[in-house]
Amino acid sequence: MNHPRRIVGGRPLLLTLALSSLLTLGAIAARGDEPPVPKATPIEPIGDIVRVHPDFDKLVPKEARIERLATGFEWSEGPVYDRINQCVYFSDIPNNAVMKWKEGEGLSRFLFPSGYTGDQTRGGESGSNGLLLDRENRLVLCQHGDRRIARLNDDGKTFTTLADRYENKRFNSPNDGVFKSNGDLYFTDPPYGLEKQTEDPARELDFQGVYKVTPDGTVTLLTRALSRPNGIAFSPDETILYVANSDPQRAIWMAYDVNEDGTLANGRVFADVTEMVGRFKGLPDGLKVDIHGNLFATGPGGVHVYSPDGKLLGRIDPGNATANCAFGDDGSTLYITSDMDFCRIRLNTKGHGF
Repeated sequence: MNHPRRIVGGRPLLLTLALSSLLTLGAIAARGDEPPVPKATPIEPIGDIVRVHPDFDKLVPKEARIERLATGFEWSEGPVYDRINQCVYFSDIPNNAVMKWKEGEGLSRFLFPSGYTGDQTRGGESGSNGLLLDRENRLVLCQHGDRRIARLNDDGKTFTTLADRYENKRFNSPNDGVFKSNGDLYFTDPPYGLEKQTEDPARELDFQGVYKVTPDGTVTLLTRALSRPNGIAFSPDETILYVANSDPQRAIWMAYDVNEDGTLANGRVFADVTEMVGRFKGLPDGLKVDIHGNLFATGPGGVHVYSPDGKLLGRIDPGNATANCAFGDDGSTLYITSDMDFCRIRLNTKGHGF
């Protein structure tokens, strides 16, 4: 049996099979006792690499192995690589914490609380999800519990709200984001961080949106057409925006043309893996793009690697439901959050703007 607290594609696992089911995670008090840091484990190979097309070998060496760096998390998510401090930050959503992993130092807790900073105990997926670094290398968090996009202040404890409302209505629970080169932040807002997700009385928006927020705080709704918008990334030239939809009934990645004013047009299905749901662990979730425009997109069966024209090249499968990924080191290491595990794999390509 699957543990009922495991989350797949940003939702409790049971909801991937029955969206009508309501599953609340254990209650979390933001300022209660901090959860323990998982114990260090030896680096070891795990999972499988599935080679579908010969071009996959140009990106993933034949000798490449998936390495588990740490384990014991409730649900690891949202990794980002800090080039200045040479470390990776990632969320452990149910534990309301951001973890830090650095070569030679291993694992430590970087931030608690990370996504819900209230004083009242609450349930649901309350921690931070997607993490980003802005132009000044400050940590920006998609905070489920606080239902906002926030920046960690220099004191390492408090936050500045970047966006928490659209048309004076609170967001559902910002999930993942990507910065455009002009400083605009594009992000998704599914309901996974709400305590009840479908009929939560605290919910103020009756749709799941994709938005952008400018540096001056102006929020623009880009589309409300997706049922569960999740991971998000730009093509290297920023003319295309990719968005994952983590709905088991429509498990797809969308591609949108980006207009000069930053709005979206010509939405179309880039890839559809609905037929894989249930046969493999996971759903379309986080995604990143390499310097050649190839997509590294988490979904059923691990990280799916697609060419820019939508051709599946192969999969990097850690063996558990895979939430997200991020390029790091010199750009040629892909760090992967996969359920209770934190992993990496060495590549022949490099990430764009990692």
